Amino acid sequence: MFTAPNDEYDHQYYEDGLNFDHDYNREAQVTKDHAQPSIEVDTCCIKLSFPQIIIGKVRMSRPSSDASDTTIILDNKNGNPIEILTKHLAKGNWQLVFDWKSNSKAYLYHYEIYVK
Repeated sequence: MFTAPNDEYDHQYYEDGLNFDHDYNREAQVTKDHAQPSIEVDTCCIKLSFPQIIIGKVRMSRPSSDASDTTIILDNKNGNPIEILTKHLAKGNWQLVFDWKSNSKAYLYHYEIYVK
C-alpha cells in the first residue's frame, strides 16, 4: 500500500506575506515620523511619553512564560504621559509591542524592558 507524502505547503503563505508587509510599513512609519515613544522603567511604573496624541494598545509578554501576558489600552487624548503600574507584573524581561494610531497614520513599535 502506498501513502501520500505530507503536504508541506504553507496554505497561509499569501496572507502571512500581506501581514508582514503591513507590519513592516507601520514599523517604518515610526522611524520616518520620529514617533517612537520615550519609555522609562521605574520601581513603581513604566512611564510612556509619545510625541503626539495617540490611541492604541501595548501588548506585554514575557519570553519565559505566556501566563501573565496582557494587553493595555493606550489613550493620551490630553497629551500627558501614560503610566503603567508594575507592582502586579512578574519580575524579569518583558517584550512590549506598541500598536497605535495618530493623525490617521498607523504605527508599530517593539521594545524590551526589565521589571525589577
